[in-house]
Order: sequence, then structure tokens, then C-alpha cells
Amino acid sequence: MRILDRLKNAWNVLTRPAVYMDDDELKEWLGITGTNPDVEKEVTYYTCLKMLSETMGKVPLKYYQETPKGRIRAEPTKITRLLSVRPNTIMTPTTLWTTTEMNCQHYGNGYIWMRGTFEREKYGGHYKVLDLWPMQANCVTVYMDDVGVFGGKGKLYYQYNDPKTGEQYLFRSSEVMHFKTWYSLNGIMGKSVREILQDTVGGALESQNFMNNLYRQGLSASMALQYAGDLEESKIKALQKKFADKLSGPKNAGRVIPVPIGLQLTPLKMTLTDAQFFELKKYSALQIAGAFGIKPNQINNYEKSSYSNSETQQLAFLVDTALYRLKMYEEEINAKVLSLKEEEAGYFYKFNEKAILRTDTKTQMEMLKDAVNNGIYRPNEARRYLDMPDDPDGDKLIVNGNYIPLEKVGTQYTKGGE
Repeated sequence: MRILDRLKNAWNVLTRPAVYMDDDELKEWLGITGTNPDVEKEVTYYTCLKMLSETMGKVPLKYYQETPKGRIRAEPTKITRLLSVRPNTIMTPTTLWTTTEMNCQHYGNGYIWMRGTFEREKYGGHYKVLDLWPMQANCVTVYMDDVGVFGGKGKLYYQYNDPKTGEQYLFRSSEVMHFKTWYSLNGIMGKSVREILQDTVGGALESQNFMNNLYRQGLSASMALQYAGDLEESKIKALQKKFADKLSGPKNAGRVIPVPIGLQLTPLKMTLTDAQFFELKKYSALQIAGAFGIKPNQINNYEKSSYSNSETQQLAFLVDTALYRLKMYEEEINAKVLSLKEEEAGYFYKFNEKAILRTDTKTQMEMLKDAVNNGIYRPNEARRYLDMPDDPDGDKLIVNGNYIPLEKVGTQYTKGGE
């Protein structure tokens, strides 16, 4: 396709209200029915991706309003239902946020397409979002229109290249939620840990392949085959295959085989201990986990951990790693989803990070009891944390009767006004 035709196609996409497709076409366009062959097999890298992706999936998104009396839960809207109940016909919010974070960590950027239509009103119009779809990050190209080719100088545009049909789709920045990693030199595109630590991740993957091959060989080292005289290349390969089939593999471990006169098998001494294989592998795993912001106990390294220490590491993971991700998601959601009127009215979306720090029943009851007895929570608010119904008399703050205001401390000792 010529560049002029591409520009015309892009202009047509931008000038019409929205790109609309039925569900079957949309699934095929997104490649949901296919499989992704690019799957990392290194266990530490996989564990880190799993931890970060599941963290975003397990934290619920809430809709609030800031009022003169404080923050309150706002009445849900249609877009709120898409974000917190059902983003599209085949996904849950957990799947949406998990998939987006998975793309973000693996490719450096995650995208959500807000499919919708432009509704005209008497005094203008607004973009009505119909559903939300995660986009394959490796199929998205981001363009900055520096000269106004698409009619919006200085604006971002997102091009999706369908890997099956080769079709190209261009979206405005207002139609796409763009999430990125912390590593971004231009503030627009993020870079993944996989790209930054390519040698480290690649080395860890090679060590995993080495262990897999060693298991396939029955944990036996390679051998040198000594023979007298000169053999043709075909006979050498035949000998190699003959002894390899009889000596390699778990089923042949400890097996005794006869060796003809004139041939000698000499094992090549190779020990994992001498090579410090496991020490180096553990060191590489900690490096990869540290780059992701994952704590050692979260990759099953409990050498220097105890029960209380693991709980502290979980809190450190929330403060050092998860809070940054949550804040970045909240800012992008509020910027792309809320209208100017909603922002001025104090509406906003926020993830409930307390879901990560759920404690045991005894500790939870003590915390709620202290909050209610000290006038922080109303009884009904504490009951809602336990998924219990409200009580008719539970909407009043309760405090200890022995408490007095700070400015009246000492008045109980005065007598007769003295």
C-alpha cells in the first residue's frame, strides 16, 4: 500500500465516529482464538510476571466522589460497570487487568481499546464507550503527529496491525488507555525488564535448558568413545547413536551394557557442585526478581526469611512495587474515562490496595474493634468489611466515655471555678 493511500485510510478512520465491528470480527481481530507462541520458559521470569499480573487482577477498582464532607462511594455509571463488573462479552475485570499488566511487563507497554461510538447532542456530543478490550502490545505502534498529518498536531495515535489479516487500524489517544513500565526515557513508551536484562534472562533460560537436557540424559555426564584405527564418518555416527540410545535418558540410569573389544567409554567428569551451578542460578534468579521489584520470599527463597519477615516483605512489596503500578493505572483511567464535568465534581477511580494486605481473622477483628471503639469506623462500616448486613443502629460513631477533648484536660481537677 502506498504512503498516500495509508494517509487517506488513516484520515477516514479518524473522521468517522468509531471503528465498529461485531463480536466475531473483533475476536478474530484481537487474535483471542489463537495462541501466543512467545512464552518465556524461565521459571523466575515467569514467576515475576505471574506475581505482578495477578496483583493487578486481585485489587478491586472502586468509584468515589470527593465532597465537602469527605470521600464517599459514588453511584456507579455505565463505564463503572465496564471497569469493575464486565468489560466485554467474554472477559471479567480480573482477566482484563491481568492481561494488560502481563503485556506491560513483557513488552514494556499495555493497551486497552475503548470501543465506542460518538453520540451527538444538542450542544455538541460525547464518546460513549461500549466495551473494553486489551490489545496485543507487540502488534501496536505508537505515532506522534509532529506536523499535523492526521489533523491533530502534537497528538498521539495508536496503530494496530492485525497479525492474521494484515489490516491496519488507527485510533486516537482518547480511545486507548496506555500503561507503561517505570523505565521510559521519553515519557511515552516504556521498556520491559526482558529488554533491559536480556543477557541475564537469557543466561537463566540457558541454565534451565541445561538442567532439562541433563534430566533427559538420566543425570549422567557425556562420555568419550575411544577406538583404535580409522572409521568412516557414517560408522562414527552409527556408534554415537547406538551408545547414546542405550545410555541416555532416565530409563537407562544405572544400566550396564557390553562394550566390544577395542572400544572404551570414558565418562567426562562434570559436577554441578564444582561449577557452582546452583549458586549462580540462585544469584541470577535474585537479580531478575530484584529488577521486577519482587521480594525473595515471593520467588520461594526463604533462606533469610521467617513468618514475620515474610509479612514485612509483603508490605514492602506493596509500598515499593505495587503502589507505583496502582497509582499509574489510576491516573490513566481517570484521565481517559472521566469527563471534564465528572472531574470538576470530584469523581475518581481508585484501586483498593488493602486487598493485598488481608490478615488473619484474629488480627482483622482486633483492628476493626479498635477502629470502632476509637470513633474511626462506624459499626456498619466495620460490618461491611466482614460482608455482614448493616444494623439499623450502626451508623453512629462510638468512643470511650473516659475520653475528653484535649483543651479540657485538667478541668476535672478544678473545684468551684478555681
